[in-house]
Amino acid sequence: MNYSIIVLVAIVGLFLFSAIRVLNEYERAVIFRLGRYYRTKGPGLIIVIPIIDRPVRISLRLVTMDVPPQDVITKDNVSVKVNAVVYFRVLNPENAVIEVEDFLYATGQLSQTTLRSVLGQMELDDLLSEREKINHQLQELLDQATDPWGIKITNVEVKHVDLPSEMQRAIARQAEAERERRAKVIHAEGEFQASSRLAEAATIIGTAPGALQLRFLQTLSEVATENNSTIVFPLPLDLIRPLLAIADGMSADAGGGGGNK
Repeated sequence: MNYSIIVLVAIVGLFLFSAIRVLNEYERAVIFRLGRYYRTKGPGLIIVIPIIDRPVRISLRLVTMDVPPQDVITKDNVSVKVNAVVYFRVLNPENAVIEVEDFLYATGQLSQTTLRSVLGQMELDDLLSEREKINHQLQELLDQATDPWGIKITNVEVKHVDLPSEMQRAIARQAEAERERRAKVIHAEGEFQASSRLAEAATIIGTAPGALQLRFLQTLSEVATENNSTIVFPLPLDLIRPLLAIADGMSADAGGGGGNK
């Protein structure tokens, strides 16, 4: 009799041990009772009936999935290798178990095919310059496809675009030509602005002759501060014309006085 009680207690203890499960805060248990979906339990302490119930644990944490490099031929027939990273989480655990066999593998395969499909419709320049637009488009397409699985795609980022060596050299030459073009445009704009200012200065000097003399004297003072032994500087006629007039007047007076004597 004692042995029967011990066996019964052992069976009950084993039953309770196998029936009690503890789930973390980020986990849910999808319960199947006799092969049919029963309910989703968790987190915390849950009880399942051994043999009858079969729990499937699902994590609700954010999953970071690295998409391996994919060979992509762009719209302008350039072959590149592109890899990306996908961030997603499970929002509906029962759909993630019932609707798809392995949602991690399915999401990874779908990410690869979608990446090749979207990038194959773009030209190389758009692929290199419009990363935000590409990421948003990939996120929308993947989220729409995985929504029946109870999965939410939160973000997709294109990580690296590997170009062929000849294409890298062509892009480098293009960038160098673009920099030279900008330098020439900036230089031309500078020359245009300088010529416009000089024309305005010439107009002002033409209306005010005294400004030219002031500029001449200012230039003399600047040259005088330098350590030059000999300075050859053109003297404007406007400065010496008054002196010549005075000299002519003095000569005329001197000649008139001599005639009277």
